[in-house]
Amino acid sequence: MLSVDSIDLHYGAAQALRRVSLDAEAGKVTCVLGRNGVGKTSLMRAIVGRQPISAGRIGLDGADISRLEPYDRARRGIAFVPQGREIFPLLSVRENLETGFAPLKSGDRHVPDEIFTLFPVLKDMLGRRGGDLSGGQQQQLAIARALVTRPKVLVLDEPTEGIQPSIIKDIGRAIDYLRGKGDMAIVLVEQFFEFARDLCDTFAVMERGQIVLSGTRDTMVEDDVRQRLAV
Repeated sequence: MLSVDSIDLHYGAAQALRRVSLDAEAGKVTCVLGRNGVGKTSLMRAIVGRQPISAGRIGLDGADISRLEPYDRARRGIAFVPQGREIFPLLSVRENLETGFAPLKSGDRHVPDEIFTLFPVLKDMLGRRGGDLSGGQQQQLAIARALVTRPKVLVLDEPTEGIQPSIIKDIGRAIDYLRGKGDMAIVLVEQFFEFARDLCDTFAVMERGQIVLSGTRDTMVEDDVRQRLAV
């Protein structure tokens, strides 16, 4: 469903990605692993259109989306949960969710019931301001807002960062449920190895802007991956 083919990405004179290739299929979780500063977030920004690539191609359902603006990629079905969540602190939970209506046709502009099945705490907090929620609740809100757009591809950038263990489990269950539906490709950036290992179908480990290890969960050699994640 999503294909990244030999992309380069620069910030001015600094090269952040070097010939990175990655595929993400519907019904599967693709995990991108690596230490801080190796290019994981740059890869996610390239996929969703927040940072232009300087070489290579990004495709969705066979169409080249490399030059599309982020809002056009959202209309095509790519949703992003960024590192740091980026919810609107002064808007209510309901209003935050409704910002996900932007890429939808008018007939689809409602919050699906399954979002409150996945994250029931949000239903009880619809009138509260986003900034009043705990970090874990804000992360659930950010994921829920992305799901409102009915994505084909869900991109999650370190959703467990700074989150309490009970909410990490809730997020893991939600990702597993979404994979099980079979109609969504999930790209998950993580440093929390056990969380990624238990969820991933395929994995890619990055170092210095390149993918240096990749494969399926069945072929993963845990010691090799852990060694490349160690500080």
